[in-house]
Amino acid sequence: DDTLQMNAPADPAPADSDPADAAVPHDSRLLPIALAALGVVFGDIGTSPLYAMRECFSSHYGLAPTHDNVLGILSLIFWALIVVISIKYLTFVMRADNRGEGGILALLALTTQNFKGSAKQRAWLIGLGIFGAALFYGDGVITPAISVLSAVEGLHIATPVLDRYVVPITLIILVGLFFIQSRGTARVGAYFGPVMVLWFSTLALLGLVNLVQAPEVLAAFDPEYAFQFFAINRWTGFLVMGSVFLAVTGGEALYADMGHFGKRPIRLAWFSFVLPAIVLNYLGQGALLLRDPAAISHPFYLLAPSWLLYPLVILATMATVIASQAVISGVFSVTRQAAQLSYCPRIAIRHTSDQAIGQIYVPAANWALLIAVIGLVLGFHTSSNLAAAYGIAVTIAMVIDTLLVLTLARIAWGWSWPHIGLAVAAFLMLEVAFLSANALKIPHGGWITLLIAGAIFTLMITWKDGRKLLNQRLQENAMPLDLFLQSLNEGSTLRVPGTAVFLTSTPDGVPNALLHNMKHNKVVHERLVLLTVKPEEIPRLKDEERVSVHPLGHNAWRIVVRYGFIEDPNLPQALVLCERYGLHFEMMDTTFFLGRATLIPTTRAGMALWREKLFASLFRSAIRPMDFFRIPYGRVVEMGTQVEL
Repeated sequence: DDTLQMNAPADPAPADSDPADAAVPHDSRLLPIALAALGVVFGDIGTSPLYAMRECFSSHYGLAPTHDNVLGILSLIFWALIVVISIKYLTFVMRADNRGEGGILALLALTTQNFKGSAKQRAWLIGLGIFGAALFYGDGVITPAISVLSAVEGLHIATPVLDRYVVPITLIILVGLFFIQSRGTARVGAYFGPVMVLWFSTLALLGLVNLVQAPEVLAAFDPEYAFQFFAINRWTGFLVMGSVFLAVTGGEALYADMGHFGKRPIRLAWFSFVLPAIVLNYLGQGALLLRDPAAISHPFYLLAPSWLLYPLVILATMATVIASQAVISGVFSVTRQAAQLSYCPRIAIRHTSDQAIGQIYVPAANWALLIAVIGLVLGFHTSSNLAAAYGIAVTIAMVIDTLLVLTLARIAWGWSWPHIGLAVAAFLMLEVAFLSANALKIPHGGWITLLIAGAIFTLMITWKDGRKLLNQRLQENAMPLDLFLQSLNEGSTLRVPGTAVFLTSTPDGVPNALLHNMKHNKVVHERLVLLTVKPEEIPRLKDEERVSVHPLGHNAWRIVVRYGFIEDPNLPQALVLCERYGLHFEMMDTTFFLGRATLIPTTRAGMALWREKLFASLFRSAIRPMDFFRIPYGRVVEMGTQVEL
């Protein structure tokens, strides 16, 4: 019997609260954390110069690298970075931190806490957020594949003889990356941080060297060139927006990784180092194309002199490995949040740092991602083919982020409708344009990421609905608590020494495990505890908020233990906190009784039969309650029961 149950909404955190930042009070600690963030957070967006400009002039657009076209695309890329990343994510969306934690599910939890609409509207809001989380998994699959492939393809510039080794080398690198994930985000970030400093410095230097040879590209800062680009190219200009979007992929991963490092280090790294380096490199590529339009075959690698090509390929490969890290660590964060918020089964999660709660490793998500990434590399072979599929999932996820944040701004921050309208004009209109252009990629491979997202969405919704259905069935068969307490008062049941803790998700009824124990053993322990675990829609709670104790009489107690969605339940530790209520638990004298339910799908009212079968399969795959709740094996008794769905 799964014992997690959603709690009533908690009070929202202030929009600017950020415990993760509060942990970095001194500049002496801020800079090292910003360096570690550089190695984890910005890899995705930092490697976009490898392919974004090239794809904007891809042959299927038929767009010539003329002076006006080059400046127009540079202007689009620059203002996309400013509006989507600098203003929307780093200035606006990061205000919507759920007590320091970021990502689509943290944002969804924060929004639903404050939502006052109808149940149907709330269900639509939750469905939208869950679909956004599912889309993030699609992004997590395609980003490692396209990033590493685009770097290794630089070998073709050096010598076409190495073409046949591009895919094998890419696969070896990706397998190695996923195998080191168990070492943890902190260690990975410490190794990758210095590499990314070198990478962004190289981006800036290569761009600057070419920029001084054609400084007229600086005119691209004028947004008029972007408008002229559309006026001249019209439909083709609209289509190119799908490739311009490649320059801003990584914004969602950046937000999801906020809980690992905090807002201040991420903002510091972006505005002081990452953004200037990226912009300089794009300007350098534009300057190169003005001097040599033939360089459009691979403008990034052709920025460098021939003697620097092999070192640059090696550095780019290392940087794209780090790009993959940004979404991998983001997937870990989202998976942990989904499990704690009851959007997916209990799953094994390892903490990789004793000092930072946000640094985790999720084995199941890691290996599932690796299998999917290998399949994409083998199926598409080149980064250009993958670019045709890249972007659709990310753009939809970004639109969902915007809708949720605007909802939060209206209902929790008190924004007026004129302010909301201004934000819609600034963010949503641009993102809808990106989405419309990327939608044309669906027949050319974009359907894959949507298929992945659809499958994840189905699993999450089925689990959520299945948990609700299971709780209903358990409630139907549960004995009313008052009736049970009355039987204790009558003294008809023998009381034996010791403490029995029964985990239950039905706080108003008697757990099935307790009824089975009475039926078969004919006894009730001297001290009886009915314990329910409730995840809150906030990241973490203080110890004084963790436990509530309610005496039921006859030495029976109701205990409710609460956890935030980034915390790992530990029931023995939680019971220690009951001492302030006069309850002392001696583990060697305490037995935990767990219900072990066998689910039987049926055709009765509930979910569709195939969904019930899927839920039953997911239920069996969840890790055991004693592992999830850190209960000593020697203190557990499991009572089996069958539940017809």
